[in-house]
Amino acid sequence: MATSIRLSRGGSKKRPYYKIVVTDSRSPRDGRFIERIGSYNPLLAKTDEKRVVLDVERARHWVSVGAQPTDRVARFLDAAGVKERAARNNPNKAEPGQKAKDRAEDKAAKLAEAEEAKKAAEEAAKAPPPAPEPVAEDAAAEEAVAEAPAAEAAEEQAEG
Repeated sequence: MATSIRLSRGGSKKRPYYKIVVTDSRSPRDGRFIERIGSYNPLLAKTDEKRVVLDVERARHWVSVGAQPTDRVARFLDAAGVKERAARNNPNKAEPGQKAKDRAEDKAAKLAEAEEAKKAAEEAAKAPPPAPEPVAEDAAAEEAVAEAPAAEAAEEQAEG
């Protein structure tokens, strides 16, 4: 039988309270346990002595017969001097995942494109307008001829 030392949740909704129990590792979290060796109240201040109450002698006994504590209980046992817990180091803990990095790169590229477009629009607005090209007399005559039938059609509709 593999035994573990873990937390069993009690208390009401949004008001957790935990028992530190020795249990068969196959039993449910809040189910049957072999022995209760302490309690943990996360709502109390970290400096409060009643936050973690632990029967140190029973904890030493269960660790000596091979009970495996969970990470949180191992912290409590280390603080009580029952079992040394090796300090863990995870330098990549705060680093975002690959998908998040890809999304950030895409967003940065889109922002850069938008900035370039904005700068180009500002430069175009600052630049003096190009000088108008001289209009040939033939082009002016063609425009006048094109406007004349439209004016005649408007006069006919007004009369009719």
